Amino acid sequence: MKATILLAAPIVITQLAHISLSFVDTVMVGRLGPAALAGVALGNTVFFNTLMFCMGLLMAVGPMVSHAFGAGDHEVIGRSVRQGLWMTLCLSAIATPIVMNGGTILKWLGQSDENAALAGSYLFAIGWGVFPFLGFIALRSFVEAVSRPKIVTAIALGGVFVNIALNYVLMYGKFGFPAMGLVGTGWASAIVYTIDFLLLLIYIAKQKAFSEYRIFSRLGKPDSHYFRELFRIGYPIGSSMGIEMSLFMLTVIMMGWIGTTQLAAHQVAIQCAAFTFMVPLGIGMATSVRVGQAVGRRDNLGKTVAGYVGIGLSTLFMFLTAVVFWLVPRFVVGIYLDIQDPQNLLVVDLAVRLLFLAAIFQVFDGIQVATMGALRGMKDTKTPMKIAMFSYWAVGLVTGYILAFPLGYEEEGLWIGLVMGLATAATLLLKRFFTLSHPSA
Repeated sequence: MKATILLAAPIVITQLAHISLSFVDTVMVGRLGPAALAGVALGNTVFFNTLMFCMGLLMAVGPMVSHAFGAGDHEVIGRSVRQGLWMTLCLSAIATPIVMNGGTILKWLGQSDENAALAGSYLFAIGWGVFPFLGFIALRSFVEAVSRPKIVTAIALGGVFVNIALNYVLMYGKFGFPAMGLVGTGWASAIVYTIDFLLLLIYIAKQKAFSEYRIFSRLGKPDSHYFRELFRIGYPIGSSMGIEMSLFMLTVIMMGWIGTTQLAAHQVAIQCAAFTFMVPLGIGMATSVRVGQAVGRRDNLGKTVAGYVGIGLSTLFMFLTAVVFWLVPRFVVGIYLDIQDPQNLLVVDLAVRLLFLAAIFQVFDGIQVATMGALRGMKDTKTPMKIAMFSYWAVGLVTGYILAFPLGYEEEGLWIGLVMGLATAATLLLKRFFTLSHPSA
């Protein structure tokens, strides 16, 4: 437990720092009114859904490096990171134009012209940050897999403060800059992603401890064998993450069909859940590293214990946050919105109701993400992808749609669908981890 916490703590702080960019954007944009809040909700949904599969592919660098690190194979570590950088370049060439044309995509998906236009302008700006965002993921996966996560934490925390300053300047037009409103948050995020990537790149290049991996000295051209291996491990991770994220994206889209007030309330409630989710996500990533290193050492008992400890820690934390959501929902919503402002009254009341449902799915979300991390450390990615497909599409999406529209429960029906999807995933993934950890059971 101590080893997991020591590794997880900086990773968790890094995750919180990253989600803080969206948190800060939501809080600051919330002061511009419900329309701008709906625009950033749609924009963030398109941005992160587009990049989720790419992120999953690049996260395969983690288990490949952690296995090689446990086995003491420096050559494999270097090759894995190099192929991650090549894959970053390839993925960015595809993802950037999709993000930058997100406004048009949202119109095709039935969003109002106003909401689509606001989100589209935000997406064009943040689209310039796609390559550095993905490059940071690849390099971060390497650094954390060799148990050196603190530099990533320091860079990510610095990025939060830079983001706040840039939002202030670009949103409100300070120091001679024009007031860009919602668009300013997109440019601020793109700049922060670029700074973070360059700082981590320079750190890795300058570290003597990493020189034996010869990451940059042998960058050359793509290595077909390792590139295929990275894709083989990564595409199920990316697919699983993309499938889960698609449930939340389609929920946002369907929420937009109901109304702008519902969409704004959903953005507040989902941001609350997303912020707390960063802790079990970080624990899950640490669990993946710990399990992967144990596999590399051929330590079967260590592999099993590391997995269960990570799952237990994640579940405990999410239970505690669920209690907070239940007991003081108006205080939580007040972090994002001025609850005394009459124009926010309907949004606040609806967000409070949604937080009760968010409290329920918190626990299931914590279980599934930590268990997914443990399985990823074993390089078991295809079966979790199938579980994600069944849980989030066949159960979560279908249940949410039926409850929301044919049965008339609207926004609450969509959130019950989220709960059902996450509960199903948590149950099936736990069963999978138990089966692999206890093959004779």
